[in-house]
Amino acid sequence: MDYLLFRQQQLSCDIDTAWDFFSNPHNLANITPDKMKFEVLSGGLEESIYVGMKIDYRIVPIFGVPMRWRTSITHVDTKKSFIDFQEKGPYKIWEHTHQFTPNENGVLMQDSVRYVLPMGILGRLAHMLFVRNKLNEIFDYRHKVLEAKFNGRQ
Repeated sequence: MDYLLFRQQQLSCDIDTAWDFFSNPHNLANITPDKMKFEVLSGGLEESIYVGMKIDYRIVPIFGVPMRWRTSITHVDTKKSFIDFQEKGPYKIWEHTHQFTPNENGVLMQDSVRYVLPMGILGRLAHMLFVRNKLNEIFDYRHKVLEAKFNGRQ
């Protein structure tokens, strides 16, 4: 079963500032909850994404069990959007689209994540019991950190 997570947030900055922050794979650790022990494993990554870039991570998403994850950048429209797609990790499909739209108040950032869990009915049960809540927790945390960083709100 396909699931969709959608979030948007108004950022009080210009498009260059937003793009520079979100297109730098090293900044992902800054917007992930500390308890998830997120770590970029790939060495020598450039500070800006490009199509074909592969990024390896280690994360502890649930139950204290570390997990490796690899994403590939499959699309980049500079200062407008990019897509990261899971090559290896806990999901059957994970496709995360990041969009940036300049407006009179700064930049509207939108995240759309299309994901599918493995294991059929067990995956659907896991989604109901904890995956959906964990993803909401991660994106709620991200919203809070971005509010402080870009909008001066704690």
